Amino acid sequence: MLKYILQRIVAAFFTFLVIVVVVFFVLHSMPGDIIDFSPKLDPNVRQMIINKYHLDDPLIVQFGYTMSDYLHFDFGYSLKVRPGVPVFQVVLERLPVTIQLNYLAALVILPFGLFFGITMAIKKNTVYDHVASSIVILLISVPSFVLAALMQYFLAYKLEWFPLILSAEDHLTWTKFYSMILPILALSFGGIASIARTLRAELAEVLTMDFMLLAKAKGFTYRQAITRHALRNSCVPLASTFLYLFLGVLSSSLVIEQIFGVPGLSKTLLASINGKDHWLTMGIVIFYVFIGLFMAILADLSYGIVDPRIRMGGKKND
Repeated sequence: MLKYILQRIVAAFFTFLVIVVVVFFVLHSMPGDIIDFSPKLDPNVRQMIINKYHLDDPLIVQFGYTMSDYLHFDFGYSLKVRPGVPVFQVVLERLPVTIQLNYLAALVILPFGLFFGITMAIKKNTVYDHVASSIVILLISVPSFVLAALMQYFLAYKLEWFPLILSAEDHLTWTKFYSMILPILALSFGGIASIARTLRAELAEVLTMDFMLLAKAKGFTYRQAITRHALRNSCVPLASTFLYLFLGVLSSSLVIEQIFGVPGLSKTLLASINGKDHWLTMGIVIFYVFIGLFMAILADLSYGIVDPRIRMGGKKND
C-alpha cells in the first residue's frame, strides 16, 4: 500500500511538472509585450519589472528563475488584474467564493444522485426508470454552460424568479444564497446524472446476485437487504466517481462563474488570460493542477478504503 502511494505521488509530481512547463512556455510564447498594459508606465518601474522577472533573458533562463521562485513560495505579483498585489493573496481572496459555490453544488449532487440512482435501480424497466434514464442521458449530454445560459435566460430574465447575477454581498446571507441557486443547479445537474447512472447500473446488477436471495432467506426485508448489503457493494466505484465529479464541477465553474458574474477564482483566471497577466495565470493554474492531482490520488486510494479486499498496486502471491 505504501509503495503504491509513493508511486502515485511520484507520478503526480512529474505530471505536475510537465503541466507547469507547458503552461509557462505557452503563456510566454503568446504575442505582445507582457508589460504593455500602460503607455504611461514609469520607465523605472518598467525596468524594475523586467529585472525582477528576467524578461531580457532567454525564455529557458526565465523558466529557471520562475521555478526557483516557486520553490521559495514566491509566486510573483499580479501586473494587470490586481496591479501590485501578490498572486498568492489574490488567490486567497478569490478562493472562498469558488469553494462556497462548489461545496454547495457537491451538497446537492450527492443526495440527489444517490436517490435517483437507487430508485431507478429498484424500479428497473418501469416507466419511472425509462423517463429518469432519458433525463439522465440528456443532462450528461448537455454541457453545464448551456444549461446555465438557458436557466439564466428563462428563469432569471424572462420569468424574473432569480437574480441575473450573483449578489455582491461578502457574507453568505439569504439574498446571496438565493442568487447562487441558478449557478449551483447548473453545476449540479451533470453530477447528479453521472452518479445516478453509475449507481443504477451497479445496484441493478447487485440486486440480481445470489447473496441477495440468501439475505432474504435469513429474514432480512427487501429494504434491509438493500441498505445493509447491496448498497455497500454498489458504492465502491462511487467513491472515485464522486471525487472525479468534484474536479468536473471545479472545471465547469470556469464558465459558470463568468455567466453569472461570480467574483471567484475561475473568473479571475479568465481575466488574467485575457489581460496577459501571466504570473497570476500561472499561480491559479498551479492551484487547479495541484487540487486535480491530489483528488486523483484520493480517488485511486478510495477503492482500497471503501473495499479492503481490493489490493493497491501489489501482485498477489500464490
